Amino acid sequence: MKHRILTVFAGLSALVFTNCTDLEEEILDESLTGSEDLVQPVSGSMAAAYGILPQTFRHTRYFGLQEIPSDEAILPPRTGLGGTQWADNDTYTTAHRHLMSSSNSLVTESWSYLTTALFRTVAAIDVIAPLAEAGDAEAVQALAEMRALRAYENMLFLDSWGLAFRKESTAETSEILRGEEAIAYIETEFLAALENINSDRGPGRMTEDAIYGFLAKLYLNAAVYRDPYGTPNFTDADMQRVVEYTDNIINNGGYSLSSEYFDLFNDENHDNAELIFALDLRGVLNNDHNRWAYWSMSGSLFPRPGDFYLSMDGTDGPAMTSDFYQTWVDAYGDIDPADADARFYQKNAQVPAELEDISNLTPYVNDTLGLQSDSDHYFIAGSDFEIDRGIIRGTMWAPRKQNYRSGNFMTGTDANGNSGYRIYPLAEARENGSDPEDIVYYVDHTLEISLDGSAGYASGYRFAKWQFSKTSDDGNNYSSVDLVLLRLADVYLMRAEAKLRMGDNAGALQDVNTVRTSRDARPDQTPAALTSIDLESLYRELGFEFYWEMHRRQDQIRFGTYEDSWTSKSDSDPNHRLFPIPQEAIDGASNVEGYLVQNPGY
Repeated sequence: MKHRILTVFAGLSALVFTNCTDLEEEILDESLTGSEDLVQPVSGSMAAAYGILPQTFRHTRYFGLQEIPSDEAILPPRTGLGGTQWADNDTYTTAHRHLMSSSNSLVTESWSYLTTALFRTVAAIDVIAPLAEAGDAEAVQALAEMRALRAYENMLFLDSWGLAFRKESTAETSEILRGEEAIAYIETEFLAALENINSDRGPGRMTEDAIYGFLAKLYLNAAVYRDPYGTPNFTDADMQRVVEYTDNIINNGGYSLSSEYFDLFNDENHDNAELIFALDLRGVLNNDHNRWAYWSMSGSLFPRPGDFYLSMDGTDGPAMTSDFYQTWVDAYGDIDPADADARFYQKNAQVPAELEDISNLTPYVNDTLGLQSDSDHYFIAGSDFEIDRGIIRGTMWAPRKQNYRSGNFMTGTDANGNSGYRIYPLAEARENGSDPEDIVYYVDHTLEISLDGSAGYASGYRFAKWQFSKTSDDGNNYSSVDLVLLRLADVYLMRAEAKLRMGDNAGALQDVNTVRTSRDARPDQTPAALTSIDLESLYRELGFEFYWEMHRRQDQIRFGTYEDSWTSKSDSDPNHRLFPIPQEAIDGASNVEGYLVQNPGY
């Protein structure tokens, strides 16, 4: 059913999209190439549309909205001598349990920023379309980009809330589309954009290959989008389209799989040949926080030694569920997944063998007189240090400050007279009215974690997938690591799934192994080729390849596991596959009867 609204979409602040959150934008520079382009109608309006996306995908918005409700991540209130953190009015506990309300801030802020992003894209089209109609070549290509971006943003709405907004300009009425109508509209927009889209300005811009990739994703999930609460009917017709669109990218040969898996998530990833579409966060293009690196990491972690990095730390946020970790154990049996799969772990901190067993060490304590222990660390030049990456278990090694969370980094000279930073096993000191030395312990990340109130600051294995940027003094801000939204591995594995659902097991196996065996920069950890494939093992493989990339919830729904029970979650209501529409948005549209109707189950 189509609902029409006769007021403008303006600013998403009138009528429908009111008061979901305060949009506190920290705009530094939204141009595509620098501040001089802000006065240009084409590049300036495009920059405004692209520029809001990093804020939209912030950890406490769309990124968290996709991660926390999945079986991959959990964020409990963490208790200890420092008090309780991340209680946050049960925002994250109810999201993980699939019991969130329409006022949950993950929902309201994601909706608000995504609607703002969509409005900016429509506003850009308003500016660019007349220039394109007049024959301006730059405008013709820009219009194609903005139509593709509008289709992508609507696909995000369809995936999370089961609806899309058809709006051709800010002065026209908007329609709410669902199901097949929404799919058809999004496909039409992508296909229309293909006529004039560029093919060489990615990954920070919409390109021909980005459109092909998102069309493949649209049809891979089309069965879910048509009937979000039922059992998906994956048709050969849909799967054939997935194969067609992914073939266009793979056969083009313009991309290659990254030999080092973690290079995909490093400072320099913008030029990585695997990336197809990403949020460009380099230099002046970066206008907001980048918190995917720090959100999961220990609050005692300071990943980069040096005076420039004094503000960079972790925050003891989400951890991996024991259920998701078990999928790795099930896959590799008696072999530690860190030894079997380069995607699981990358050892970077070169800890001397005699220090590896921290049970033989005494936690460092600092007071006004100096060091209590001088035997539980090693020295390294600051520029040579990098923390371990991947899934973090046990105790990390990193530089330490003079008073744990304040002061300068500890330095010294080793027995050979070489000066450098002291690298210690991570330790914790939560001051609670007493001296730090009274409450010191090593941070030992343990597997078990739940929402039952027992989670401490060290509970749970952690995600260290995204690099702490080397271009920022604060790991929370202005990182140069692009947020990857589509890459070649996704294309191969979408094609593998489509082939498998059509009965082509051999073709699916070949695509899966192409991705697995490409991660060979560390030969001893290169995943071995699989000898067979089925839906269960493919689903597991998606988890290994795309953890901590906003992938898991969508995969769970498509593979029928989203209603399962896992760590601290037992809800099985299929209505909760979609998120609630913010009540404030519904209330804001109350003068147009039936415009926004709450999703079932809320």
